[in-house]
Amino acid sequence: MDWIQITNQPAFAAFAHGCGVPRIMVDLEHMGKKERQGGLGTFISDHQPQDVGKVRAAAPRAHLIVRVNPLHSASASEINQAIAAGADSLMLPMFEDASTLRTFADLVAGRARCIALLETRRALATLPKWAGLAGLDEIYVGLNDLHRQLGQRFMFEPLADGTLDRIARTARTADKRFGFGGIARLDEGLLPGRVVLGEHLRLGSTSVILSRTFNREMLEAPESDWRSVYCQAIARMQHCEEVLATRTPDEVESDRLLARDLITKATAALAPAFDTQPSASKQIIAG
Repeated sequence: MDWIQITNQPAFAAFAHGCGVPRIMVDLEHMGKKERQGGLGTFISDHQPQDVGKVRAAAPRAHLIVRVNPLHSASASEINQAIAAGADSLMLPMFEDASTLRTFADLVAGRARCIALLETRRALATLPKWAGLAGLDEIYVGLNDLHRQLGQRFMFEPLADGTLDRIARTARTADKRFGFGGIARLDEGLLPGRVVLGEHLRLGSTSVILSRTFNREMLEAPESDWRSVYCQAIARMQHCEEVLATRTPDEVESDRLLARDLITKATAALAPAFDTQPSASKQIIAG
C-alpha cells in the first residue's frame, strides 16, 4: 500500500518518506473548496505553487503528487509550473466527464502521471466512458465530496452500498491503479483504520491518504516526541497490511460485513444529509 502524506513542509515530507511513506502530496486546490467543505472539519489547503519545488528538493526519492485546481483558464500554466518543479503525478479534482479529463491529459502530455480524482456525481455516472482514457494512470475516489454529492451522511457510505466495488472493478478492467478516501490510525475513527485497510486490500486499492490523526502530535504538541509516535503509527499500519494480506476468503468476507455494519451504525448516528438531487443520487447508487 502506498501511503500518501499531505504536506507542504519540506522537513516533514523528508521525515515521513524516511518512515516508509512513499507518496507525498502538495495540495494546490483552492477553487471552490472552501464553499464545498468549509465548516466540515476537512482539510482546506493553504499550500502554494512554490511549495512544490521545496518539497521535491527535501524528498527527492518520494513520489510527489500535486493536486491542482479544477480545470480553468490558467490550468496550462499551473500544470507546467508543477511539472517544472518536479511533480511525478498530477491529480485533477472536481471533473465531471471524459472531455475534461482528456483536456487535462493533453495538457500534461505524458510529462507526469495523471490521476483522476473521482468526487462528483457526474464523474461517477460517466465512469465507464473515461476510465480507459489514454494518458490516465490512476483513479482516486475522494469520499468527502462524493458522499455529499450522493446525498449521504457518512463519508464511507459508498463503501457499504457497493459504489466503491463497482469503481474498483471498472479500474481493474481499464488496467488503472485505484485508491480511495483517507485512513485513520488502526484503532481510531468512526470506521477504524484497521477496518478501512482491510477493505482497501479486498478491493485491490494501492494507495490511501493518511488522515491528520497520524501527525496530530506534530500539530498540537510540537515539543513532544511526535517523530517516534508517527513512525510507530506507520510501522503498525505496514504490519497490519501484511497480516490482512494473509486472510482467507471467508475472513475477507467477514471483515467486509463488519465494515458494512459499522458504517450503517455510524451513519444512523449522524444527522440527515441535505441532498438537492435525491432521485439522481438513488439512480447512480443503484446502477
